[in-house]
Amino acid sequence: MRLLLVEDDAMIGEQLLELLRADGYAVDWVRDGEMADAALQSQTYDLVLLDLGLPKRDGMQVLQGLRARKQTMPVLIATARDALQQRVAGLDAGADDYVLKPFELDELLARIRALLRRAAGRAEPVYEHMGVTIHPATREVTAHGQPVTLSAREWAVLEPLIARPGMVLSRQQLEEKLYGWKDEISSNAVEVYIHGLRKKLGAELIQNVRGVGYRVPKE
Repeated sequence: MRLLLVEDDAMIGEQLLELLRADGYAVDWVRDGEMADAALQSQTYDLVLLDLGLPKRDGMQVLQGLRARKQTMPVLIATARDALQQRVAGLDAGADDYVLKPFELDELLARIRALLRRAAGRAEPVYEHMGVTIHPATREVTAHGQPVTLSAREWAVLEPLIARPGMVLSRQQLEEKLYGWKDEISSNAVEVYIHGLRKKLGAELIQNVRGVGYRVPKE
């Protein structure tokens, strides 16, 4: 999953960047509202983690702009603005959740997972499909009851596919979930991770759709 982190405080930003990447997310970090707006118009993200008190353009303006463009990705506001009126305004402007600084990091990760589940049309915290079970909270995977160890990038390819059975994702869409701006992209990285997943979880789990991309078939 690829996230946009919008945070102007360098210390908080570095901490969140390290936390999110350690949890398996590809993350782009911007430090002002104009950069956030430009990133949202040029890239596709699964979720936006948005501060409100930003230089150049306020976070509320960024939020209003992306919703005006009909961008539907979840937005989690993370801010020190704690007045009830401000929280209500953020939610009414299109935010999906609101967390106040300072926040507990485990709670932040849990809120992100919950928003991503809902965005995928799922309520259950565990995904089960074709004998494969994945636990987003713990990154545990089993295949036909047997535990399987995946690399962070194998997980990053598997999760969006298994969360939406039947949906085809192109190689470019999967690359976007693997890499942030500063990461070097190998030309055959997706194919390598798909090959590894098939060896570990079964060749039938991930299908090629010729000329389009990959999917997990509906059962």
